[in-house]
Amino acid sequence: MAQPIAEGLTEAVAVFDGELARPSVVVAKAGVAAIVSVRSPAKESPNEDAAAVIPIAGGGVAIAVADGCGGHSAGEQAARIAIETLYERLCARVGADNGAREAVIDAFDEANRRIGALGLGAGTTLAVALINHGEVRAFHAGDSEVLVTGQRGKIKLQTIAHAPVAYGVESGYLDEHAAMHHEDRSLISNLLGSAEMRIEMSSATPLSTRDTVLVASDGVTDNLWEREMIECVRSGPIEEAASRLAEACLSRMKTPGAGEPSKPDDLTFVLYRRAD
Repeated sequence: MAQPIAEGLTEAVAVFDGELARPSVVVAKAGVAAIVSVRSPAKESPNEDAAAVIPIAGGGVAIAVADGCGGHSAGEQAARIAIETLYERLCARVGADNGAREAVIDAFDEANRRIGALGLGAGTTLAVALINHGEVRAFHAGDSEVLVTGQRGKIKLQTIAHAPVAYGVESGYLDEHAAMHHEDRSLISNLLGSAEMRIEMSSATPLSTRDTVLVASDGVTDNLWEREMIECVRSGPIEEAASRLAEACLSRMKTPGAGEPSKPDDLTFVLYRRAD
């Protein structure tokens, strides 16, 4: 199960080296989330992804996914540092007016410093959706994604991966099919643990009660087309939506159809909806 991230704050939960093929549901004052995190079916080494749901003062919540890289225990360690630093910095801002955005930015910087100081060559992506005062704002470094969709499937917010192939799609040079099967799809140009790390922050987007926020590692985005992701999560109870998404990703990893994407990888995501 997802576990309390620290003593004394039971609503804040995190998953490290997870084996959550079935969603773990987290109920907070602001809404409800479902977490899935499972090791790649193609390996026996640790799951290098991590995720968290962190309530903040005033009824808001931060949801985050980190996808570690570096091999052996280094990637797992980098992802854990990213999530724990985010929790630490958000807790330090409890009660501060409008302090959550600054806390998230500070967490990226501090986690980047701590991961670099390990001296292991480790790195991690980090994607955070900060939901507060009826709005959602995305922060990310790397190719973990934040996507917000309405109940009818309209995309309201979507981050662009920090990767050459993603930039090719954004510029119109590549279409979705060519990008999904591109030989350089796994390359990323930005991550925590790098001296050149940069934080990308979106503008604030209004969030309706029927909207779904998805924060995901590339175990999702490398195995499903965009329309498939949206169809899985846009409606129905949050736990059922998370189950559909997890099953679709794992099925594609194990038994891909002709021309379909398939990349066995650690699979981690968080779905979130506001309370009515």
